[in-house]
Amino acid sequence: MPQLRHVPALAEAEYAYVSTVEPATRLVFTAGACPLDADGRTVAPGDHAAQARQVMANLETALTAAGARLTDVVKTTVYVASAHQADLVTAWQVVRDAFGDHDPTSTLLGVAALGYSEQLVEVEAVAAVSVA
Repeated sequence: MPQLRHVPALAEAEYAYVSTVEPATRLVFTAGACPLDADGRTVAPGDHAAQARQVMANLETALTAAGARLTDVVKTTVYVASAHQADLVTAWQVVRDAFGDHDPTSTLLGVAALGYSEQLVEVEAVAAVSVA
């Protein structure tokens, strides 16, 4: 089973600083989950929080297809198309809330642009699922 570790010698954070994965584990790597509806349209143009909610719903759907859950995620990378820290924090809070008490390691990045028209948020993840 994966273990998420906080590091007391580092600043307190809403995520673990280190994830470890034991040998009897199947790793699941996701593509970046995007804020697209079932028809491939970008949802909620201009709204970081609403797009982050759609992204997390899509991420959960992708993980389920691979036999994994959000609680199996050991690492995320969160991309936010903005140079404003407040926008990054807005998206991060939605992502953070989707994980509940589970706090995988994460990197939050502000980027110039993402792949779809009017896309503001994208999240990719690595999950570890026990095979025993």
